[in-house]
Amino acid sequence: MNGLLALSRGIDRVTTVIGRSVAWLILLAIFVSAINAVVRKVFSMSSNAWLELQWYLYGGAFMLAAAWTLLENEHIRIDIIYGRWSRRAQHWIDVLGTVLFLLPFTAIMIWLVHPSLMRSWRAGEISMNAGGLIIWPAKAVLLAGFILLFVQGISELIKKIAVMRGLIEDPHANTEGSLKEAELMTAGMHDERIDQNPESRP
Repeated sequence: MNGLLALSRGIDRVTTVIGRSVAWLILLAIFVSAINAVVRKVFSMSSNAWLELQWYLYGGAFMLAAAWTLLENEHIRIDIIYGRWSRRAQHWIDVLGTVLFLLPFTAIMIWLVHPSLMRSWRAGEISMNAGGLIIWPAKAVLLAGFILLFVQGISELIKKIAVMRGLIEDPHANTEGSLKEAELMTAGMHDERIDQNPESRP
């Protein structure tokens, strides 16, 4: 298990470096969007290449940072259900979700995207829009994003099993407390609405 945990730590380091690096693509996408808007308004000029570059940059940030988001436990989950279970039950939900859904889904997407990328690269596929960009870099980013997400899923699975076996501390131990706090806040808002509307009292 120590070897697997070392592998997990290595994956986490790579994921963090990539995630923090590609986060800057959002700022670059905003910069490109602003320039494109100014040129279009001031000079009455527009270019599909600039528009597609914005999509490429945003898509790159979204796909290449998805694994980092998983590492930081920031993906949206149905907390109304998840938060009502014990922490051990939540670990089991995460393990089953990773094994039955995340890993198979990302593996299928890798299997589907790879041949499409190869065809696009060999053919030099270009966007159908006039003045558009070449397509294969976008597909390459898509493939890289799913590979990173698959590998990070392996890392999360290793850590979950280690936590359940008591080998390491739970890296997201405060999640349960945050969920309970959110539940209490929701209940408090509900009580406040009842106080403001006495007619709604049972």
